[in-house]
Amino acid sequence: MKAIRVSAYGGPSVLKIEEIPAPQPGATQVLVRNHAVGVNPVDTYLRSNTDNRGPKLPYTPGSDSAGVIEAVGDSVTRVKKGDRVYVGGSISGAYAEMTLCEQTQVHELPGNVNYAQGSAMNVPYATAFHALFHRAHGEAGESVLVHGASGGVGIACVQLARARGLTVIGTASTEKGRRMVAEQGAHHVLDHNAPGYLDEVVKLTGGQGVDIILEMLANANLQKDFGALAMRGRIAVIGNRGSVEFNARLAMNKNAAILGVALFHASPVPARRHPRGARRRAAQRHLAADHPPGAAAGAGAARARGGHGERPPRQDRAGALAGREGRPGQPVRSPIRRGSTAATIRSQRSAPNVNAALATTPARS
Repeated sequence: MKAIRVSAYGGPSVLKIEEIPAPQPGATQVLVRNHAVGVNPVDTYLRSNTDNRGPKLPYTPGSDSAGVIEAVGDSVTRVKKGDRVYVGGSISGAYAEMTLCEQTQVHELPGNVNYAQGSAMNVPYATAFHALFHRAHGEAGESVLVHGASGGVGIACVQLARARGLTVIGTASTEKGRRMVAEQGAHHVLDHNAPGYLDEVVKLTGGQGVDIILEMLANANLQKDFGALAMRGRIAVIGNRGSVEFNARLAMNKNAAILGVALFHASPVPARRHPRGARRRAAQRHLAADHPPGAAAGAGAARARGGHGERPPRQDRAGALAGREGRPGQPVRSPIRRGSTAATIRSQRSAPNVNAALATTPARS
């Protein structure tokens, strides 16, 4: 079979098409005939041996693809020959006519999803999920800025955040990209090449800034991200292409967190609840046990007014706090004001079906 091979670390010129033997599946393995292959930024980092994490040479790059099961091992039960699948991880590499996988690395490709869409599923969506929920601990009622939302990971972040109940602001540099970000569920879309676009983010959040920033190009944006970040906000760094120099007091003054995101560090263990949420729930249980309902309501109202020496909560968080701490089933009010600037392309729209609406383009570096 034909495969793209890397025999020396470097730029695109080290990618060479070669004829190699087709792999044979072991007992728990499957062989997939690829119809489309996903190209992700991490592939380029590994190829150039960035951070000294390059695979042992020679090798076939890639971990994402979609195609049809060509052969299965004797102990395989999850799939059969002829099944349409997308690949999330590979033993032999994905840049080839066929790829060898463990049966746990292949997943059914729905009939309404084409092969190109399937090949853009694994790394982009797993990275988005890891960044938004494992690292930034996004919660319903919060706001998120997807800084560079028109790529594969960015679109996945928009869809997952909208589905979870966050209010989503996305950015893109082209009209086509901004239109796509809006179609995939962002409440507001901004041009990140426009002067003062981060000021618009602050305006959209009532002057408070967003709770979470998912950053795709930290070397260019990290310093200025703090101007659009809320107090106690979190910046999850998904992409970076160079050194960053910034004043650490920007993070200190907002009690902010800068979080690195690397998919290969993700754990299969389900994400634990955010410690802030755990503390809040513990406080609620303590309050309910020690005070009658009327007293508890009064204490909550006093906190909202800033009584007992406490600072009042931020105005834009009041609705979210009420939604989370109120009666079960109470709606969470979004802190974002809809349609408040000319830069906003769209306002509220029903959340897209994330399972069906896969990214229509492969991830871009």
